[in-house]
Amino acid sequence: MFNLKEIISSIADVGQKIFKKKELKKNDLDTILSLCRDLLSTKGAAFGITVARDITDLYTSLSVENKLTFFKKINEEYKPSHTEVSKVIDEYKKTQNDKNLYKLFVTSEGKRKELFKRINMSPNGMSTIVSLREDLLKNIDKNKDLISLDDDLRELFKSWFNPGFLKLAKITWDTKAAVLEKIMKYERVHEIKDMDELKRRLGEDRRFFSYFHPALEDEPIIFVQVALTNGLGKSIQEITKPRTDGDKKYDTATFYSISNCQDGLSRVTLGNFLIKRVVFEIQEELPNIKNFGTLSPIPGFRNWYMNLEEKLVENILGNIPLENISFLKSPSFKIGDTRILSNKNAIYKLVAHYLMNEKNKKQLPINDVCRFHLGNGAIIDDIVINANISEVGFNRSFGVMVNYLYELKNIEKNHEEYINNKTIIVSDKVKKLIQ
Repeated sequence: MFNLKEIISSIADVGQKIFKKKELKKNDLDTILSLCRDLLSTKGAAFGITVARDITDLYTSLSVENKLTFFKKINEEYKPSHTEVSKVIDEYKKTQNDKNLYKLFVTSEGKRKELFKRINMSPNGMSTIVSLREDLLKNIDKNKDLISLDDDLRELFKSWFNPGFLKLAKITWDTKAAVLEKIMKYERVHEIKDMDELKRRLGEDRRFFSYFHPALEDEPIIFVQVALTNGLGKSIQEITKPRTDGDKKYDTATFYSISNCQDGLSRVTLGNFLIKRVVFEIQEELPNIKNFGTLSPIPGFRNWYMNLEEKLVENILGNIPLENISFLKSPSFKIGDTRILSNKNAIYKLVAHYLMNEKNKKQLPINDVCRFHLGNGAIIDDIVINANISEVGFNRSFGVMVNYLYELKNIEKNHEEYINNKTIIVSDKVKKLIQ
């Protein structure tokens, strides 16, 4: 009787003999390119795991220079052929059937995606490909020809990291130490300085959720931190300080930090699914929580203002004299300066203008955090002065933060208004602040 385990083992041994004739040398560009060709060949399909593992092992050994060359080589070799695409289009025009339509689809796609799908057969394929895209993104600005390669990877990741494949986990003090250590490392919004601070963020009046992928064991993909509050939180220092109020009934969940953990998954939409899922989880666990919103940073606001021409500032301020806020550009201006509060109306106007009127080429807000929350159906609920009185908060936005409110009954309507009509919805409170 045949033993399936023994058969698979024998096949793997044969694969080793076929593809391990030469010892793999570190930083060997020619060999990794040859292995990619083997992987896409008939014999590569038969012994794909062995070849894919050699490719991932070799890729991690490549120098920065050879990684760039590798990207350029595979991009050129496996991109769609315009000649072949034109030929197949003509075939489809002559005979419009499913077979020719599928052939057109395969030909127009090229072989780059197929290469990465097969590399993913390696035991560490997923993690290597995510790291590979992180390396690729570092080279995109100076190598625009690689954009199409990145587009293929991003499309693959949208499928591979579909929320249906991800597992949501509630992070607690009892979570694996390896995961907790990575969470401290990956926190991008408000630094976690030590284990005591992490323990505070996992307290009874806090909730912490993360997405995980089954192919990336103990590796957080994206996580969100939530504070249970009465009304939306107004100070990140208050939210993160040690708890002193004992048991208390709360009516609001304030999302105060969302961190993408993997740079290689940049622009692969995960955060909006995470927020909606966490809202559901909190509603299930804590039915007394009726309100959901954020205390969000405004990265880039200070840099934007520091480079703004005086005439434009005057137009934004209206009847408020420019000299009232000239201190913002003064070298002597430091964290905690009392002039921030005494000129808060001027700062409200500047922040509101930045969020509502400064647009990118797609006529959406230039601030990525603002785009994220408005795209999820939130509204700009409040502009909060001295919400983050730290050096980081000062460098981002002079310590100013924003409350985005998720009105559950209006989320879909707000989302559609923003996506279809570019409408930025603000609360009556904000309208009064900037009048």
